[in-house]
Amino acid sequence: MAKLYFHYSTMNAGKSTLLLQASYNYIERDMQTYLLTATFDDRAGRARIASRIGIEAEADTYDAESDLFAMIAARLRAGPCHCVLVDEAQWLSRDQVWQLARAVDDLGVPVMAYGLRVDFRGELFPGSAALLALADEMREVRTICHCGRKATMVIRVDGEGRALTDGAQVEVGGNDRYVSLCRKHFREAIGDRVPEASLGPKA
Repeated sequence: MAKLYFHYSTMNAGKSTLLLQASYNYIERDMQTYLLTATFDDRAGRARIASRIGIEAEADTYDAESDLFAMIAARLRAGPCHCVLVDEAQWLSRDQVWQLARAVDDLGVPVMAYGLRVDFRGELFPGSAALLALADEMREVRTICHCGRKATMVIRVDGEGRALTDGAQVEVGGNDRYVSLCRKHFREAIGDRVPEASLGPKA
């Protein structure tokens, strides 16, 4: 039976590597895959998914207006497809996650989504929150903090390496902008205070 999977982690845990490896495993068995990535993430070039270890593949792209159910249905009409793999799934909207769930339920194709769980303020991304609620199976992709503990948080840094605690939730970047940390060192990096996005409405 087809399922919706959510593989989540912090930055630099190897999510794209795992996605590309999963796709390769299907293709090696003469089974076709459909890869999707966010339009505005062009670090590897437009319509490409790339890993830090040097492997990459072409992908279709989605943006905030994309109907993923319609895209997947069109791909299935074009020919056999045995799995859909979605990169940068944290940037999906709640509606788009429901579209993926419908594709699993109504089209019978497994969907594997890979993305971050929380942003640099310790807040869930909308896509990740929806995937945590709707996924049939969830798998944590682990990486480590500089202290050796499991990294569960990520900070965004400025040009001087200082942790930022406010700003837009979505900002594309790599090792120059983001650092994965355990919760203890995340707290130390932000001065052990509640980031702005976590505060309630101001009086």
